[in-house]
Amino acid sequence: MDFWYKVCCCCCHREEELEKNPLVVRDTLQYFEKLQKRRRSEAVNLWSEPADSTHMERDDDHELYMLLQKRSKMRRGSEGYRRVSFDISAHRQIRRKVKDRWKQILEALGFKAEADGLLAITSGTSYESLRNPQEARRLNNALAEQTTIFDRHRGGPPERYLFVLDRLLLLDVGEDFLSAARHFYPVEEESEGVSSGNEGFSSPDPVLVKLNSDAQEEEEEEDEEDEVYETD
Repeated sequence: MDFWYKVCCCCCHREEELEKNPLVVRDTLQYFEKLQKRRRSEAVNLWSEPADSTHMERDDDHELYMLLQKRSKMRRGSEGYRRVSFDISAHRQIRRKVKDRWKQILEALGFKAEADGLLAITSGTSYESLRNPQEARRLNNALAEQTTIFDRHRGGPPERYLFVLDRLLLLDVGEDFLSAARHFYPVEEESEGVSSGNEGFSSPDPVLVKLNSDAQEEEEEEDEEDEVYETD
């Protein structure tokens, strides 16, 4: 009896010691937390040049990055913080609008279940992974010239969509996507909208209302992003 009692006590004591020792060290936990925040930041900011970790190569990415840096040094809730948050939300809304257009066309082509996966691009995506880089770039430029899917995106069409087009080429639907984009977002429609003053960038009032709502909804998520940029 004494023998088994000692064995049981020894096993219980050893289990208690193991429970006290964390399975994952603190540095590893911090690494995964930081990685998760970075991925969330990438999903929210939709960087035009995803492979550029400095966000300095394109003017639009640089401007958004500097706004995020500027806000990270401000007191949350202050007038300056809210003003910069508004500008950040404006940048993000334009990028979300472009992504929504791509998603709409993908769904129209029958990729409703796969659309989010096809559009998912992270900083880990490299240009070396492109299988048809020249053809993907040709289609990206054609979309910018022959459709309004990108609006008037500064610095040319976002590079992130090269990776999407490369995936579509592998699925043999690259030209189908371009044809659908011409149908859904023809250049003539944009010209009529601008001249009439009822669509596009000429009617900012409804956009401002939407931006105010977005800025309030994003505050908690934006604070987490500020922490990411402070530690980079």
